[in-house]
Amino acid sequence: MSKFKKKKSGELPAVSTASLPDIVFMLLFFFMTVTVMKDSDLMVKNSVPKASEIQKLDKKDPVMYIYAGKPTPKYQKKGGTSDQVQINDKFVSPDEIPNLVLEYQSGLRQELQDRFITALKVDKETKMGIVTDIKEALRDANALKINYITTEGDPLEGLK
Repeated sequence: MSKFKKKKSGELPAVSTASLPDIVFMLLFFFMTVTVMKDSDLMVKNSVPKASEIQKLDKKDPVMYIYAGKPTPKYQKKGGTSDQVQINDKFVSPDEIPNLVLEYQSGLRQELQDRFITALKVDKETKMGIVTDIKEALRDANALKINYITTEGDPLEGLK
């Protein structure tokens, strides 16, 4: 006759759900901080050319992206099949570019306005005439810092 008896019921203790809301909110805040929102829908074909000497842009500098190329099949009804310029989510003519650039630049803080960069993401099949029109419009808006977005590789690869 022993003094101590063991319970042999075999039941598992209930799972504590007290910390569950903390875990849910921690996951929510994590995904809110690491998720990147999409800026705009790409309405033009964009296969950028290759270049051997490339450099990454600083994340600190404000960048305005200008896309140029043939419209994708979904948007060919609106703009036809000729080369188009896209800023944000709409097609624009080169004459509209200076106003849009000045509008974007005026929305920046004063200390960032002199570091403003315009990035051209031009399809490799786009005619140079439209690129020249874009550059002249940027010159009219005094947006003289221009970067061309490319991929790293041999630029003469397809010409050999």
